Amino acid sequence: MDTIQADIAPLAPTKPESVGMSSARLARIRPALQREVDEGRFPGGVVAIARDGRLVHLEAVGFLDPEARVPMRPDALFAIASMTKPVCGVAALSLVEEGRLLLSDPVGAHVPPLMSMQVAKATPAMLSGEGPLDLEPQRRPMTVQDAARHTTGFVYGGFGATAVHAAHPGTSLTVARDHDAASLAAALAATPLRHHPGEAWDYGFSTDVLGLVAGAAGGASLGTLMRQRIFDPLGMTETGYVLPEGGLARFATALPTCPLTGKPQSVAAPDGPPRLEVGGAGLVSTAADYLRFAEMLRGGGTLGGARVLSPATVRWMGSDHLQGIEGGPDRMDPGLAGYGFGLTVAVRRNPGGSAFMGAPGAFGWSGVFGTFFWVDPAERLAVVLMAHAPGEMRLRYRRLVNMLAYQAIED
Repeated sequence: MDTIQADIAPLAPTKPESVGMSSARLARIRPALQREVDEGRFPGGVVAIARDGRLVHLEAVGFLDPEARVPMRPDALFAIASMTKPVCGVAALSLVEEGRLLLSDPVGAHVPPLMSMQVAKATPAMLSGEGPLDLEPQRRPMTVQDAARHTTGFVYGGFGATAVHAAHPGTSLTVARDHDAASLAAALAATPLRHHPGEAWDYGFSTDVLGLVAGAAGGASLGTLMRQRIFDPLGMTETGYVLPEGGLARFATALPTCPLTGKPQSVAAPDGPPRLEVGGAGLVSTAADYLRFAEMLRGGGTLGGARVLSPATVRWMGSDHLQGIEGGPDRMDPGLAGYGFGLTVAVRRNPGGSAFMGAPGAFGWSGVFGTFFWVDPAERLAVVLMAHAPGEMRLRYRRLVNMLAYQAIED
């Protein structure tokens, strides 16, 4: 801890033993990740851990640029992809707390083109990807709750082999480039749903829909709402949809080829503001900044005197909202077997049954480029992994850092 620069420490540092963690066991993190670097599987990353609101670990391992052998730095910048989603969730919940939204509101009350949707029947032609699609009217309109828990019926193009997936307009990152709010609403309105709203969990444009709703209800762009309601109060000065000034030199790069497939891979730095600030992806952040966000959630909505959400709202966010709904987040990561889903976060239901350690009620999410975070209120823990390790290898590093954090707890 003595080696952490004071200007990048996101929280007050403390000796791990003072909050029931072991310095010796936390020291296992570096060699474990360094072995992965040395074996050519992991480019490098930054791990940040807090307990009881105090910083016990912030360490950079490996390379910022593995080809040029530039060492990783603790203030490195990363494209956090779907870890944007919980930030969008918090922004939307802050509007709920002001009475500008209800979770039971139809999405179409705020984004009118999405009031009436068509749903593709599960015919052999649809499931095979060949088409044509046989459509029927939705059984009920999608709600804000559906948008927050991935039960709108929207999917991502390319995240499945059905004809509905083929009809969807790419991913959050592609629509951020190709659309403004009005044209995205129109494009989604013209897209058939894979499921009836509220009946199945499936990964896709739900959080982008939530971002459209938040922008309409809040009267500002999603990025502006995030900055005003989250980033500025929490001191997250390095998080946004564009790189901070001079940030390109701190933007981490991935291994040039996937260690599993040998195929080329990369993670692009944003080259300017997106056409649309979407809820599903696009933010850039540091481990220190995102740990402040995670610790705010762990602390019941407050950090350093700034209250972003009430404790009751954070508990609501981190509760399982999938009762009676088909599927869950193990569709995205098999290690999440047994997890439910809250409002933009996966929620641990039971002590066992998963590839991850943690107490019931732990919640968090990850990014496709290799980032990962969770908070565990029962264990008083907040953890962030920042890395650009796209591809299936990212699943390994989520589990590795999870285990390394918990094995260091002594009480």
